Amino acid sequence: MVLYDIKNATDEELKALIENSANDELLFAAADSVRRSHYGDEVYLRGLIEFTNYCKNDCYYCGIRRSNRQAVRYRLTKEEILKCCRDGYVLGYKTFVLQGGEDPYYTDDMICEIVSKIHSEYTDCAVTLSIGEKSKESYRRYFDAGAERYLLRHETANEAHYKKLHPNCMSGAARKQCLYQLKEIGYQVGTGFMVGSPFQTTEDLIVDLRFMQELMPDMIGIGPFIPHSQTPFSSFVGGTLELTLRMIAILRLMFPYALIPATTALGTIDALGREKGLKAGANVVMPNLSPVKVRKQYELYDNKICTGEESAQCRGCLERRVNSVGYRIVNSRGDVRR
Repeated sequence: MVLYDIKNATDEELKALIENSANDELLFAAADSVRRSHYGDEVYLRGLIEFTNYCKNDCYYCGIRRSNRQAVRYRLTKEEILKCCRDGYVLGYKTFVLQGGEDPYYTDDMICEIVSKIHSEYTDCAVTLSIGEKSKESYRRYFDAGAERYLLRHETANEAHYKKLHPNCMSGAARKQCLYQLKEIGYQVGTGFMVGSPFQTTEDLIVDLRFMQELMPDMIGIGPFIPHSQTPFSSFVGGTLELTLRMIAILRLMFPYALIPATTALGTIDALGREKGLKAGANVVMPNLSPVKVRKQYELYDNKICTGEESAQCRGCLERRVNSVGYRIVNSRGDVRR
């Protein structure tokens, strides 16, 4: 199989590539070449504002799940969120990502008010939401208020596997429907999956790839499963750096245009994980703009890095890391180039 033609690979060819480390060096080099042909050496910043760790869901892998009584809960006010944006704008951020658990406290009116305020104050910036499953009407309202991008990881596209990771009240089909609705409205849409999640097989990963070939998302965020001590999956082994990097490279070759982050989770399982992610085809980093006082509380998994750094420290650290592997951070919105 020619690596550059991976989007036409058969399931058997994908299985061999996913399971075999012998081709990794060639795979990563091919992925880097493709990302450079589309995006050069540019790496885009996404200023992450984790504004609530309340969540009505009870996903078995997540540290902010409803049943975690040990979690110290918090919510940011509109003024606190806007201060995060002000701080980020001074540091050169042109995209703000409002991420939180599915928290009913924040009504559609409140979300729209916050989005509209950011959109009007920072007209050269993109507003991204990552707040879970909502109605199509809600998604439309957020879009009309000024949100242009929406991140909603599907986690696994295999319904049987999905049910092993979530309670019965949730379904993979509902998650996929939300993603298609977001595309229909006109959002730049991001999805993604965990690598090495409990009960995951190579066949599940291939189903993920096939689903995304149908959806054709603008952004694809993947990261290794990292267990959290206060979840039913606390004793499971986490996903590996090697397989996660391999999947990033495969995604870059399959979706040359995609915006793919080198995630904090990669940096959590390996000190140079984010740098290795960039070299495998990623072209986005998502430093944290949340107030330091709450960063430790947004704990989706154990031992999350960068919870004690001020925003300026985070920005400077990432710039040095990105430069060290031959790329450069650019102060732009970083829109998808299809």
